[in-house]
Amino acid sequence: MANGSRRAAWEFFGTELKRRREESGFTQVELGARVFVPGGYIGQFEQAIRKPQLDVVQRIDETLQNDGIFERLRRKLIDDRRHADHFAKAAERETPATKICEFAPALIPGLLQTPACARAVTLAMPPFTPEESVDEKVSGRIERGRILKDATRPVHWAIPHENVLRIPVGGPGVMAERLEHVAGLARERSVLVQVLPYTTGPYAVMTGSLKLMEFEDAPPTAYTEAVRSGNLLDDPAVAVRARSAYDPLRADALPPEASLTLIESAAEHLRRCASTT
Repeated sequence: MANGSRRAAWEFFGTELKRRREESGFTQVELGARVFVPGGYIGQFEQAIRKPQLDVVQRIDETLQNDGIFERLRRKLIDDRRHADHFAKAAERETPATKICEFAPALIPGLLQTPACARAVTLAMPPFTPEESVDEKVSGRIERGRILKDATRPVHWAIPHENVLRIPVGGPGVMAERLEHVAGLARERSVLVQVLPYTTGPYAVMTGSLKLMEFEDAPPTAYTEAVRSGNLLDDPAVAVRARSAYDPLRADALPPEASLTLIESAAEHLRRCASTT
């Protein structure tokens, strides 16, 4: 499903939710109280700003006596091939998150990737992916990144390892573009970036990628990823322990301004390399 048609489908979801809510005589606040979310969330569902969690949709259907229509619509919209199976549930959690902290040891985080970067990464893992699937996954990754432009965007704190600035994914031109994109997001304060330099030693690389997510109305979760596999840690106690792996990395990372200088310097070097090839 293309981005435009997917957006239209979510708008239909919201319009239909509003219609059925009003027919049932509920205000947004009243329906929110029945399904255990703030009333403002119902308004964001209806405006297609925020995508509801499955359990919330199920409670909406039960409250409005909809015979499961919103659950079926949501499953149809979420169940696609834009994300790897092991990452789909974690991707779903990004939209309602109020804070996302992540450590990336080798690749720029998906929320910060450009289309060209996302395409290069998708083609590399694995290299025999059909073109249609590549387009879907690139589209999904770029759509995910749009939450950083939303009015309800989460606080996003990214710690990429210096590897991310040096590994030639897609060639120097693509690398320069992605680093300039990250620098731009940092300059406009859409994301806080701290680079973990090589001088911190091997521990950071061995830690693996880690994403921590916090929510207004739900316990925190953590997501770890390895080669073509991932693990969503829903247990709040486990998610809190996962932070113990993130906090030392944050302490060892360069300050934000020094990180931005390093990113922009690497981007400038890559631009020069691209112009000579």
